[in-house]
Amino acid sequence: MRNAFDFTPYRRSMVGFDRLFDVLEHNARASAGESNYPPYDIEKSGDDSYRITIAVAGFSRDEIEVTAQHNLLTVAARKAEVAESGETPRYVHRGIATRAFERRFQLADYVQVTAADVADGLLTIDLVREVPEAMKPRKVTLGTPAADVTPKLKAA
Repeated sequence: MRNAFDFTPYRRSMVGFDRLFDVLEHNARASAGESNYPPYDIEKSGDDSYRITIAVAGFSRDEIEVTAQHNLLTVAARKAEVAESGETPRYVHRGIATRAFERRFQLADYVQVTAADVADGLLTIDLVREVPEAMKPRKVTLGTPAADVTPKLKAA
């Protein structure tokens, strides 16, 4: 059964929004088969700063991998097969889920990972959005000659 929304008419009439439609279509496909494991929170801690908190109970620092690429943050964890002592634990009840996972987060432009840490079974990842000065909007006064509006390149 197909329940994804068709963005084709919008793609034809909206110029420059290709990346947005690609992300929306990808998320619609991924959410159909994606589980909610592990649970996570995303909080806004400032005007341009965010924190992602992921429940990783049962995983050690060595078993968690955080990878930041251009506009993509990937968090993966895989439990080691055998304990360091060589003995296999004999559980009476096993309620802490330690199955392998990979969770991906699409990041906006200019969002960088500033810190990541594990404490008390929670992985916290701090993000900050740093827009370069050249990309920030600037006010242009009317009547300004074209040479004054264009950015001046420094001679090398």
